[in-house]
Amino acid sequence: MRTGSEPVTARSALRARFWLSLWGLCWAVFGTAAFALAGRPGWAAACGVLWLLVTVDMTVILRHIRQGPHYQPGRDVPPYRPPEAPPYPEPPRHRHPLPRPPRHRHP
Repeated sequence: MRTGSEPVTARSALRARFWLSLWGLCWAVFGTAAFALAGRPGWAAACGVLWLLVTVDMTVILRHIRQGPHYQPGRDVPPYRPPEAPPYPEPPRHRHPLPRPPRHRHP
């Protein structure tokens, strides 16, 4: 059932993100070493920056996993309850169309 509050109550697949980050980390390390050995310092630096970003992302992911079920609920944790009130005000029921601009007659 969709309630419209999914962005507020969404849960992240942290374990999947962890494994994808680990895969990216392996490729970043490999790329840094390969480009450094091939004499391509620009590409090696780019892979090194990517290596740094992936490491920071993995640190954040591991921190959220360790924080418990709020960030990574198990199968025994039920989903969040939808809010009681609708997240957005309802539009007016009767809408009048915008008035058409007057037509100009050319002489």
